[in-house]
Amino acid sequence: MLIRLGYDIVFDIPREVAIVALLNVHPSRAHDLLERDEVRVDPATNVDCYYDSFGNRCSRFLAQAGQIRLSNSTLIHDSGKPDEANLEAREVPVQNLPNDALRYPSNSRYCEVDRMSNIAAELFGNVAPGWNRVQAVCAWVHEKVMFGYHFADPTRTALDVYTDRHGVCRDFQHLAVTLCRALNIPARYATGYLGDIGVPASPVAMVFSAWFEAYLEDRWWTFDARHNQPRIGRVLMAVGLDASDVAITTSFGTANLMQFTVFTDEVRETAGELSGR
Repeated sequence: MLIRLGYDIVFDIPREVAIVALLNVHPSRAHDLLERDEVRVDPATNVDCYYDSFGNRCSRFLAQAGQIRLSNSTLIHDSGKPDEANLEAREVPVQNLPNDALRYPSNSRYCEVDRMSNIAAELFGNVAPGWNRVQAVCAWVHEKVMFGYHFADPTRTALDVYTDRHGVCRDFQHLAVTLCRALNIPARYATGYLGDIGVPASPVAMVFSAWFEAYLEDRWWTFDARHNQPRIGRVLMAVGLDASDVAITTSFGTANLMQFTVFTDEVRETAGELSGR
């Protein structure tokens, strides 16, 4: 399967400001790209790229006063299969976790693990450990939390979501991540493209989506408390402890969002596109 994906984002900049953007496909999917994946800035300016401590590809630049557009369109090859699953995947005792997974059972900005440990134990302490327990967390969050774009609140934490029982996709994932971590299951927040491929089209304009990954057996696995079903065409962009680590753009000063368009569409494969792989 081929997927055309990209974005068109416009800011109004009152005065010169430094910006960091996480708008590239994650390095783990770089081998699937059939076209260049570069952040285009208009008016043109120098863009420096680097990798952060989570392995995400980042772009940094200095935006001048006025209107600035960030855009990209690229083509990626996808298996066309739903998210991978392993119902037999086991939890890994903390003492046996790889070093790079040890940061993920801990507290973070939006995930108050210490304040939700008793809640997690009461809800899931008697659930068989492993894949089944992570899936039980997803199912519980999916059932108990109401989704709505009008619930968006950049300060809402996992405990707030547990208390209020509503939120947007990032809130679903923050609560699920926190409950997993409280059970000593490493979990990390993820963001990227998730189009309406293999599911009914949404009447709402697309935005970047959120899901999470849990470390079981010997690798990271994709879970999604918002949709609670395997999906086709998920394209990872960035991972972190929570949403604060994977902001699409971070401006060190004022940058007023004027336009935000995201697209991800399945396209018909042609001989030319296949030969470019």
